[in-house]
Amino acid sequence: MTYQEMLLNARKNIGTKCKVCPECNGIACRGVIPGPGGKGTGVGFIRNYKAFRAYGLEMDTLIEGTAPDASVTLFGKQFKLPVFAAPVGAVQLHYSDLYDDLSYSTELVKGCRKAGIAAFTGDGVKSEVYDGTAVAIREEDGHGIPTIKPWRKHEVIEKIRVAEAAGAIAMAMDVDAAGLSILAAQGKPVSPMSVETLKEIVGATEKPFIIKGIMTVSGAKKAVEAGAYGIVVSNHGGRVLDETPASLEVLPEIVAAVKGQIKIFIDGGVRTGLDVFKAIALGADAVLIARPFVTAIYGGGEEGVGLLVNQIESELLSAMTMTGCKVLSDINTDKIRKLEII
Repeated sequence: MTYQEMLLNARKNIGTKCKVCPECNGIACRGVIPGPGGKGTGVGFIRNYKAFRAYGLEMDTLIEGTAPDASVTLFGKQFKLPVFAAPVGAVQLHYSDLYDDLSYSTELVKGCRKAGIAAFTGDGVKSEVYDGTAVAIREEDGHGIPTIKPWRKHEVIEKIRVAEAAGAIAMAMDVDAAGLSILAAQGKPVSPMSVETLKEIVGATEKPFIIKGIMTVSGAKKAVEAGAYGIVVSNHGGRVLDETPASLEVLPEIVAAVKGQIKIFIDGGVRTGLDVFKAIALGADAVLIARPFVTAIYGGGEEGVGLLVNQIESELLSAMTMTGCKVLSDINTDKIRKLEII
């Protein structure tokens, strides 16, 4: 199977809500929830995508020709790329019933591990959603990162124990899911978390704990105070609050405030290896990618995941070669340029 064949298969299999657009920019699916779109006007999703177009790469090939190395060490493990699959839950509701959460997560976790990266996995109203991802992670020797919704504290800690039993390399909580009205509509509302509650949750496990959904310097500092291993700068794909800034737009100020105190991930609008390069240049330690992995699964299952990762790797290594970067630490703001025209 080729990458293009995978995309064609996805268009047949993914359902009617996602169009598998040539540019996954949030325009055709704006407001489509359940489904892949951004909330309301869809501006949060659209801005995420456009923010990456506002930067260009500084080409410089007058360097010693050495093959670049894009590997990164996080959670005490080395990964081939600074790229992780982002958590996605309730795939039958948002896409099609070709997969349920267990089968989706199984293909994703296996595919990511085989490709040299790892997957964050999802959570939902039904316990089978989260439990299914834990089964998939356990079967891959813990090579995955279960992501818990901001339920009541005792429920979160119960799910931490499930992740620990699965041997997960780390775990996360997407606090930005507090704005997912679809959960409340299904009878299980979520809510914001206080720093004190987060401290108790983070302190309930010895595993690295990541807080996803940080969009301000204040929020990043609170995550540091809570003792988190890392944060994900994220507006939840524009799906929880309309008219938010893009995650890439707020990344530099968050990096300036907490870099070195906590690991910094980012998601939202990352589509290519060039986007990965730009995020690293602006200070991220790694990126999370969601919708393209959904396309990859629906287009080719585990094999589709491998095709996507290979595509991103090829683009990232090419960008590093053409900008004179041998390792990730060479990628900095000198290697990108803010453009006047998008």
